[in-house]
Amino acid sequence: MNPAIEEELPILQSVVDYKKRQKQQTILAHLYSEGTCTLAQLARILHSSVPSVTSLVEELTAEGWVTPIGTATGSNGRRPVLFGLNTKQNYIAVLDISTHDTKILLMNIQREVVFQGNYDLRLADNPVFMASLMQYYTEAIDQSGLKDSQLIAVGVSMPGLIDARRGQNLTYKNLNQTNKPLKQWLSEQFGKPVYVINDTKATVLGESRFGGGQGKKQVLAINIDWGVGLGIVVNGEVFKGASGFAGELGHIQVDPEGELCYCGKIGCLNTITSASALVRRVQRDILAGQVSKLATFKDRVDQIDIDEIINAAHYGDSYAIDILHETGFQLGKGLAIAISLFNPEVIIVDGVLTRAAAFILNTIEQAISKYCLSDFRNDMTIELTQLNGTAKWLGTHAYVMEDIFANY
Repeated sequence: MNPAIEEELPILQSVVDYKKRQKQQTILAHLYSEGTCTLAQLARILHSSVPSVTSLVEELTAEGWVTPIGTATGSNGRRPVLFGLNTKQNYIAVLDISTHDTKILLMNIQREVVFQGNYDLRLADNPVFMASLMQYYTEAIDQSGLKDSQLIAVGVSMPGLIDARRGQNLTYKNLNQTNKPLKQWLSEQFGKPVYVINDTKATVLGESRFGGGQGKKQVLAINIDWGVGLGIVVNGEVFKGASGFAGELGHIQVDPEGELCYCGKIGCLNTITSASALVRRVQRDILAGQVSKLATFKDRVDQIDIDEIINAAHYGDSYAIDILHETGFQLGKGLAIAISLFNPEVIIVDGVLTRAAAFILNTIEQAISKYCLSDFRNDMTIELTQLNGTAKWLGTHAYVMEDIFANY
């Protein structure tokens, strides 16, 4: 054989393998987002022949990723076989960590929750938190009936500045006592690949893939929790910024004479609109003699929480309603800046304050109308999440699976 031809053969084979992998990645990603598909439908998506696609699917089936799950509906001739992702193996653990609790979910490859554990474990910047987390994780696996070997990866969503390149949470730096990045340390503890994502970015990814952002290229999701985070989707992908920190809306200054934020700056949006700031303000006002249904807590003011404030508003308490209105207006002022920068198609409101939607959505829109150019409003909608608190879990799952499929 000609030496030149011999030299080219491995290169050609490598190209063939690469193209085959690309097509299989497309199949997996499509089944993940759409659920089921026939071979003919997959052939159209891949611009390929049915026999070629059949070979690709057979290989994915042999590897345990894909399985036949029935036949398509219809009465004309033989019904084609439907294929979907194999939900009997390749499970993902999702750890939803926050400053008020921790949830551990075990999910199959098609995002169905097969086990959920809710734990009174609040994020704290110390190794004790991590030790408790590992203990609860082990208990969750035992209670679920799954084997640890059935889990292929762990996705962790948590607050803070997540440096995606280094796998480190720069806000919570003391979670492990070693010099290893958090992602690496967790991977060693779990014995599996670990993916760490900021909670707000997980939320906007979930909304983009499975919620109000589906089919839209430019999406903002505001996550109103114990801080205020902004998730940004640009051209269909989560915008992270150079280090992964994009979207810290809660740390723009809105009041130069305001309160000290935990970040060390003065007058951040967090100090006015976050759930924790709202609770602190109400507690101070009640101690100062504010007339309100919440005054029944005057002798135990530390028991006032965001749920009590929202409940009071729903029962018609004018003070609670007024303070929620003001919160919505200040959020709208902050969002007006983001709208001017990103020109979104939709803004999705998520987080603990969604229960107060009746009191904050209108004032958010009023502030946006006041502080934003009217042309930006023409093709934009503001919506309350329809995912009922699952956007973060779904986004974390998607973050893991999309990376796994991309590197298949």
